[in-house]
Amino acid sequence: MHPNPTFRKTSQDDAIAFARQRGFGIVAINGPDGEPLAAHIPFTITSDALHVHAHLVASNPLLRALSDGPCKALISISGPDSYVSPDWYQLNDQVPTWNYVAVNIRGTLSAAPIEDLGPYLEELSETFEARLAPKPIWNMAKVDTDILARMMRQIRPVHLLIERVESTYKLGQNKPDAARIAAAHRVAQDGIGQETDALADWMKGAG
Repeated sequence: MHPNPTFRKTSQDDAIAFARQRGFGIVAINGPDGEPLAAHIPFTITSDALHVHAHLVASNPLLRALSDGPCKALISISGPDSYVSPDWYQLNDQVPTWNYVAVNIRGTLSAAPIEDLGPYLEELSETFEARLAPKPIWNMAKVDTDILARMMRQIRPVHLLIERVESTYKLGQNKPDAARIAAAHRVAQDGIGQETDALADWMKGAG
């Protein structure tokens, strides 16, 4: 996370809400030999914001590392981002930067009991299917029982006990309002990154 406290004033509740809305990130641990291991995962966060539920392919080295027991882990969730040209601030003596939104969730990762796999998958699909309304919600009952059982044998549930949440909302808060908003308009128009329109909206509201 960025060390400047100006960019780290988001509450834990808001950071969790952002992570919950994104529902996708990179989970990382230190492997048994000290080499970092990482995997991209969809996930859900429980309503009490104490647990992350996810799953991994059974052959994933990260899951194999968990066979030795729980370990400390980090889930990194990225939001919108963009390069920001110094010219866009309409101020002298500026330098290039990159604005972004990111949340890190730290805690203890463990392999969950296999009986948790079905509920985790149902929770995951229901969470994201609900956002596709008015499309009828897909559920696992629509998959042939034998096919579903075969697919589920290839994945395993994992569980993270949340211990710390960190966030960086680097949106130009360290610039005068007029400069930040001017840069936001250019990010929306010419930004180099992802979801630049969304980032511009974040920047405009960061005062």
